[in-house]
Amino acid sequence: MKKISLFIACCLATTFLFAQNVVDTVYTTPLTKSTPSIDFKTKALTFGVLQGGGSLIGADLEILMSERIGIQAGMGMFGYGFGLNYHLKPGISTSFLSLAYWHQGVGNGFMQSRIGPTFVYRAKRIFTAQIGFGALLGTGPNTPDAIKETPICLLYSIGLYFPI
Repeated sequence: MKKISLFIACCLATTFLFAQNVVDTVYTTPLTKSTPSIDFKTKALTFGVLQGGGSLIGADLEILMSERIGIQAGMGMFGYGFGLNYHLKPGISTSFLSLAYWHQGVGNGFMQSRIGPTFVYRAKRIFTAQIGFGALLGTGPNTPDAIKETPICLLYSIGLYFPI
């Protein structure tokens, strides 16, 4: 009789132990493309003034590597640039902080290269603007003396972006 009582007690105990295994449906429900307020696009093209590494007219392509981390590369008229981005909210259509490299000019037309942090504002649709500062990395043959004497300068741009 003691063995049967012990067996029943063990069965009841394991039943109550599994009662702690509660599944929360809020976190286990898979997200679908029909879920509102989630942007599933992972790339964005930006066109504008001083885009593409500070080019007069340029374009950048950003690709999200995770929900908030993206890499960016761009080029334009006589320049190119790269960036490592951290989005403040998940998704490609959100504002972000960027560690940006701008290379202005090519060959004998090379003027300067700069690296520094920027804040990029992205509206919900289309509009984008960027502001930050960059430290001087190098100068070229076309660099004015005023730029050679300025170790830190403002980095800024304005443009239109399109999630793709």
